[in-house]
Amino acid sequence: MLRIPCPWCGERDVGEFHCGGEAHIARPSGADTIDDDAWAEYLFMRQNPKGSHHERWSHAHGCRRWFHVVRDTDSDQVLAVYLMNEAPPDLPGRSS
Repeated sequence: MLRIPCPWCGERDVGEFHCGGEAHIARPSGADTIDDDAWAEYLFMRQNPKGSHHERWSHAHGCRRWFHVVRDTDSDQVLAVYLMNEAPPDLPGRSS
C-alpha cells in the first residue's frame, strides 16, 4: 500500500490524498495569442515516465495543503517530498 509523507502531518495512507498531476508544468506565455495546438500541448500532454516522476499532491483529508512528491512509477516508492516553493531535490542516479 502506498503511504505518502505529508510535510505537515507525517506519513499517511494514499487514500487521504489527491494527486494533482505532473509537477512543474509552466503556463504558456501570451496565453491569449497562442494557437490550439499549443493549448493542447499545455493541457493534455504529459511525460508519464517509467521511473522517477515529479507530481503535485494535496492532503485532501488532512491539512489540505499542496506539496510535491518524487515517486518511482515502477515501484510506487516515494523518493522525496518537498514544498511547492522549493526547488526539486537532486536525487543521485535518478532522472526527472
